[in-house]
Amino acid sequence: MDLRIFTEPQQGATYDTLLTVAKATEDLGFDAFFRSDHYLKMGSVDGLPGPTDAWITLAGLARETRRIRLGTLMTAGTFRLPGVLAIQVAQVDQMSGGRVEFGLGAGWFEEEHKAYGIPFPKEKFGRLEEQLAIITGLWETKLGETFDFQGEHYTLTGSPALPKPAQDRIPVIIGGHGAIRTPRLAARYADEFNMPFASIEDSERQFGRVREAVREAGRRPEDLVYSNALVVCVGRDDQEVARRAAAIGREVDELKLNGLAGSPAEVVEKIGRYQEAGSQRIYLQVLDLHDLDHLELISAEVQSQLS
Repeated sequence: MDLRIFTEPQQGATYDTLLTVAKATEDLGFDAFFRSDHYLKMGSVDGLPGPTDAWITLAGLARETRRIRLGTLMTAGTFRLPGVLAIQVAQVDQMSGGRVEFGLGAGWFEEEHKAYGIPFPKEKFGRLEEQLAIITGLWETKLGETFDFQGEHYTLTGSPALPKPAQDRIPVIIGGHGAIRTPRLAARYADEFNMPFASIEDSERQFGRVREAVREAGRRPEDLVYSNALVVCVGRDDQEVARRAAAIGREVDELKLNGLAGSPAEVVEKIGRYQEAGSQRIYLQVLDLHDLDHLELISAEVQSQLS
């Protein structure tokens, strides 16, 4: 079971804070550092000092880390043109020496689009399908050849399809709860399927849908990684759990129901149940980015038991 650190910088974090967490992620033996792609805070937090851009952040971290994988859950398809995004991601992959993983979603938070003047189209899923076709098509086009695409939303003509990533194939992550279109999209493009903030039962059901869609697409279900993203709140005792829950404005009982919360033993047991449902990787949503002791505890007493 891989454990990855997943951050939500729109809730309030500087680049320096993210760099500190990414370095701790690497030093403590976690597999990867991921971040969200949002420009507006959510909930009652002040969000200060303001948003940081996902791919600018990852470019900086690419030069400051050596081992961990780097990526997004999920890059918002509404924020960037697909040709430009393909260039950005390929460049960060080069800068990291081939450690990027690319999560792409349709985009959903309308308020942040209004706040920063970003168009928010009604039809987002069709755009997402074309974006995946364009981005992967550009990366896969052989050197010296050109790439063309004619779609409803995007047209590319005679693209040199440059630059190329450092990796032969950047892993593509697709996720979501949709019962029909999402599994089919994952079957066509994904190397990993992620279930965000879902119960064990819902995860098992959706993983089954994706596996069936993958079979129908002529691929092997085991060729994909199946993962979850879950909020984490671990403490050595009840008081420490309660303190960490209060620091992120959540209730302990709610966190235990909807995430990974409690003692290390409780969290290991629940991760085991997700594993039984088919999950192979957990993205730990860490909301208090200044509590590095939390990461140390998870590394020492949760990750060590799952190795």
